[in-house]
Amino acid sequence: MAFFLSSTAKSAFTKALRSSQHAGTSIRTLTTLQETLAAQVPAKQQALLKLKKEHGSTVIGEVTIDQCIGGARGVKCMLWETSNLDSLEGIRFRGLTIPDCQKVLPTFKGPGGDGEPMLESLIWLLLTSEVPTKEQADSLTAELHSRATLPAHVVPLLNALPKDMHPMTQFTIGLNACQTDSKFAKAYADGVPKTDYHLYALEDILDVFAKLPEIAATIYRNVYFDGIVTKDTSLDYSGNFCRMLGYDNPSFDELMRLYLCIHTDHEGGNASAHATHLVGSTLSDPYISYAAGLNALAGPLHGLANQEVLKWIQALSSKFAAEGKEVNAETITEFAWETLNAKKVIPGYGHAVLRKTDPRYTCQREFALKHMPDDELFKVVDTIYSVMPDILLEHGKTANPYPNVDSHSGVLLWHYGFTQFEFYTVLFGVSRAVGGLSQLYWDRALGLPLERPKSVTPEWLAAQVKKD
Repeated sequence: MAFFLSSTAKSAFTKALRSSQHAGTSIRTLTTLQETLAAQVPAKQQALLKLKKEHGSTVIGEVTIDQCIGGARGVKCMLWETSNLDSLEGIRFRGLTIPDCQKVLPTFKGPGGDGEPMLESLIWLLLTSEVPTKEQADSLTAELHSRATLPAHVVPLLNALPKDMHPMTQFTIGLNACQTDSKFAKAYADGVPKTDYHLYALEDILDVFAKLPEIAATIYRNVYFDGIVTKDTSLDYSGNFCRMLGYDNPSFDELMRLYLCIHTDHEGGNASAHATHLVGSTLSDPYISYAAGLNALAGPLHGLANQEVLKWIQALSSKFAAEGKEVNAETITEFAWETLNAKKVIPGYGHAVLRKTDPRYTCQREFALKHMPDDELFKVVDTIYSVMPDILLEHGKTANPYPNVDSHSGVLLWHYGFTQFEFYTVLFGVSRAVGGLSQLYWDRALGLPLERPKSVTPEWLAAQVKKD
């Protein structure tokens, strides 16, 4: 299948693409990521200005008291380009479902190759809305490898942190420490015009993408192993990340590609994406904007949930092993009701938006069926899936009784010997940068303003009720 640039992009760069690479002996035909974006920005800027000018006063929704005090659920007040989440269909990345992405995005093995999409191909899609060629994805791999060097002070800083400090805390510290390399912060201090902000934001964004794996791997190797990080830049982003973590298994490489792709983006209202957007709207640079996103991701109601799932499954298994009972539908049901009756939640089930099984769960289940169908933990997860929705429906306090992305990811990682579940959210953090920062590029390119919603007091709400 062939994919082409839009006619606008073609006309803007036809001449530039015909430049010689080797003293006139070969012609460069590859359109770079930067060229693709530069061709799109003017038209998107004009379209947004036209929409605002002609329809700025159009009402797109209303806000209830429930929404005001209930986490702004369903309030439509945020522009987000890169993905859209439908309550019944699940996530679409630039209009493509996860199965669509698995069909059309380039894999490490090349066109038509078996395997999961390269993260680089999804970065390209989220930034540009276009499906890249394999050559374009490979060019982005090479560019990210070239940007990956950490500032000299970062690894010594990470090495000095207490080994019992949570990996997510260390991860945020490491990213903040890299901010000394921010091109956006320097350009802003030098007084560059607003129209150029997006150019420097993109530089920082690509640098953050490139640097996150080594920050994460350094923390992992320091906390759990010998502190030594090795690289293999003949591989793509995900494969090289696996080598830095200390894993050399092509099957695990494929899991990492899948994991990093499906965790990238879940529209803009989730806590980590929204925090990145909010802090970025102050014109904080992408480093510290995404550090804010990581701090949101570290919460147990957000990214930390994946480790809570594995803890729950292991507690279930330990309880019934001690009692000499088999883990099956009956005992899982018993343990689930014990959890609910203790006023606790079942981790990995329910979602603020979704009202069906999360497609990110489904694709992980398909991966397990293909690569590890006889894994004992996978069998437990599959049995939980068969009984939990009915339990939660009977309980009556869950709007969505179906599994979300966190319900499966830990079990897949555990299968490959990645058993340090406190680190799982760091993997999530490497991935989520792609969604939050791809949108941050367009925030700056479109000149979106400082976010500043209106708050109200309880007394004001009471007065509105009385008035009505």
